[in-house]
Amino acid sequence: MTGRNETVVSEFLLLGLPIESNYQHLFSALFLAMYVTTVLGNLVIMVLICLDPHLHTPMYLLLSNLSFSDLCFSSVTVPKLLQDMQSQVPSIPYAGCLTQVFFFLFFGDLDDFLLAAMAYDRYVAICFPLHYTTIMSPKLCLSLLALSWVLTTAHAMLHTLLMARLHFCADNMIPHFFCDLSALLKLSCSDTRVNELVIFITGGLVVVLPFLLIILSYARILSSILKVPSAKGICKAFSTSGSHLTVVSLFYGTVIGLYLCPSANNSTLKETVMSVMYTVVTPMLNPFIYSLRNRDMKGALGRVFCKKKTLFSL
Repeated sequence: MTGRNETVVSEFLLLGLPIESNYQHLFSALFLAMYVTTVLGNLVIMVLICLDPHLHTPMYLLLSNLSFSDLCFSSVTVPKLLQDMQSQVPSIPYAGCLTQVFFFLFFGDLDDFLLAAMAYDRYVAICFPLHYTTIMSPKLCLSLLALSWVLTTAHAMLHTLLMARLHFCADNMIPHFFCDLSALLKLSCSDTRVNELVIFITGGLVVVLPFLLIILSYARILSSILKVPSAKGICKAFSTSGSHLTVVSLFYGTVIGLYLCPSANNSTLKETVMSVMYTVVTPMLNPFIYSLRNRDMKGALGRVFCKKKTLFSL
């Protein structure tokens, strides 16, 4: 090693998932099936929203962006995981690792902002139904999307550039199945205090602030329902926001359990399992949640199939 001031690590070794070699092929097939389901499920939602004019509304424009984000978020880590499970030496180049860090942060942050925008959309739809089309105008919806994409790009680029300035001198073994930001900081032989400070500050803005906005939106929704309690109003509120609440619970439940409730024992195993939950499982479940609990999506699916049958009959 030539010294602490020179980056001598050209690649990292990903230790992957703590799975015995006898079960590698079984889990590899399982993750492949889950990834294919994720891709197909989210593609179906995007295609349905694009083809059905009934779904050309702010809510479904946000949902199509969320489906795209989920598809890409899973694609950042799962294909590499599948490749490494079949490889004897699961390595990733230094540049590839930084690229994975950028896109992992980008699409993870994009999910945060999109879920917050969708919560605001549900708040307006339930609390101000008569003014919904005026408040949630196409201009506002596109502005929320543009703001989400710009902020996530800036945040991901900031952390990637800060990571690129660090040096890695000896240890290149990452106890994870992807290039996790915290795992890379532990391997660096540079001073990482600036990186840790930026993570602490921006983490509050990117994760905590959208979560608080979601909580505030649903608190206002609950308050509005309680003012005029009726079975019909409650059913309508749950039918319009139940899918979004389920997705929020899955996403933030795993993120909070991973980053805000650390455990002293088996922390590496816990981090790996929780990471699998929000990078593999949650993006796969989201299309099912929005399809099975949403009458508009079911109706769109039926209309698209009816059109295809009509075309084939002609």
